[in-house]
Amino acid sequence: MDKVKEKAPASGGAEVSASEIIFNESITPIDGNVKREKKNFRELIVDNFAGGGGASTGIELATGRPVDIAINHDPNAILMHKTNHPCTKHYCESVWDINPAEICEGRPVGLMWLSPDCKHFSRAKGGKPVSKNIRGLAWIALRWAATVRPRVIILENVPEFVTWGRLGKDGKPDKKHMGETFRSFVYQLRQKGYKVDWRELKACDYGAPTIRKRFFLIARCDDKSIVFPKPTHGEGKELLPYRTAAECIDWSITCKSIFEREKPLAENTLRRIARGLEKFTIKADKPFIIPVGYGERCGQEPRTHDVHKPMTTVVSTVKQGVVMPSIQKYFGGIVGSDISEPLPTECTSGGHFAEIRTNIVKYGHGANLFYWEQVRELLNKFCEYHIEDDEILLLEINGENYFIADIGMRMLEPRELYNAQGFPADYIIDHDYTGKAYPRTKQIARCGNAVPPPFAEALVRANLSEMCGRKLKSMKDLWEVI
Repeated sequence: MDKVKEKAPASGGAEVSASEIIFNESITPIDGNVKREKKNFRELIVDNFAGGGGASTGIELATGRPVDIAINHDPNAILMHKTNHPCTKHYCESVWDINPAEICEGRPVGLMWLSPDCKHFSRAKGGKPVSKNIRGLAWIALRWAATVRPRVIILENVPEFVTWGRLGKDGKPDKKHMGETFRSFVYQLRQKGYKVDWRELKACDYGAPTIRKRFFLIARCDDKSIVFPKPTHGEGKELLPYRTAAECIDWSITCKSIFEREKPLAENTLRRIARGLEKFTIKADKPFIIPVGYGERCGQEPRTHDVHKPMTTVVSTVKQGVVMPSIQKYFGGIVGSDISEPLPTECTSGGHFAEIRTNIVKYGHGANLFYWEQVRELLNKFCEYHIEDDEILLLEINGENYFIADIGMRMLEPRELYNAQGFPADYIIDHDYTGKAYPRTKQIARCGNAVPPPFAEALVRANLSEMCGRKLKSMKDLWEVI
């Protein structure tokens, strides 16, 4: 016969909260006698819809312990999660096929994190019909609340989650019933004894180099207050400065000239590049500048130098130049983003962001003008400039005249995108735990779906401080603690 009950710690022992400890008391007959065994269990942490591991990583960096259970129906997501979180018990199943009481085995649940599929709420879905089943995934929270009663539930989604309502006959959200299902969801959680509150948060406010905005709902049944963490980064005097896209970029990677492509870029792409060139190089008050030393021709891989270090030796030929980079949302239709600001929100599609480098070279009479003629054509065509064939546009930097010699473009690499989401630099993204290589497209898909770890870390520290320890910055730090 097994029975589970909660007891306070014995007098004189270490101070432990009753919510942190449970005794599993088993009674086993042995030769007519009764033997009692007591086992000490800590509260479980469960990550439902565990994708690439963003939420789990943030939780673990806060608590210094592995997430106990991770659930996802996608084998690829489980592969990446298991690679970085090998101490977690993984279930590659639909959340509806899981019996919470069975997998928790009588142990209390301190935290359940939920990140149900958000694409059928997102504006990015546009006017296309949506899936009723996928929109209803959040209801799994009620099953867990009714069976194992997690002490704290945190649900993450897009801001449009609050519009959750019934669908019309056309398979699209019925505007007359907007938010109806969301209100019912909250009501039922409260009926089960949970306090419930929600808020929109921005990842850049908590140390991630992205402006990604997300909706968070917190429900708890332990009589403690729900806490939304105060921003740690921003423009205030007591805040750390925002982390930037520039921190995420690997400047050693070649940025090939847009004028040397076998297949020319589409006109809309050229238009965005030209307007970004005007905004972030020509008209920028404080352009982001990186000194480089060029080889025999413009466009070859640059030997990059730190802008805060002395310039390399100046030789008789003109080799010193600079690049002024910006970030282009490749399929987004926007002009671009300042490299000294957080990266815009990432999506799951591959090749979403491109780095644009404006290569400028010191001007001197008789100097090789490289691709200036093509640059001039872009400015005249897309930015309404009227630069004549015998004219050159000069930019003055520290009293020296430079001209635009070339424009480079490359898609950001998966590692750079994970950096922007706030993942530790040593998070494994290119292979699974068996050593099998992970395709680039799948790396990017996992990243676009991932919860920025700083979100999860901040929310867990604010609401479950009794579980948390010192600040950890890398997976190596985490494993040393574990």
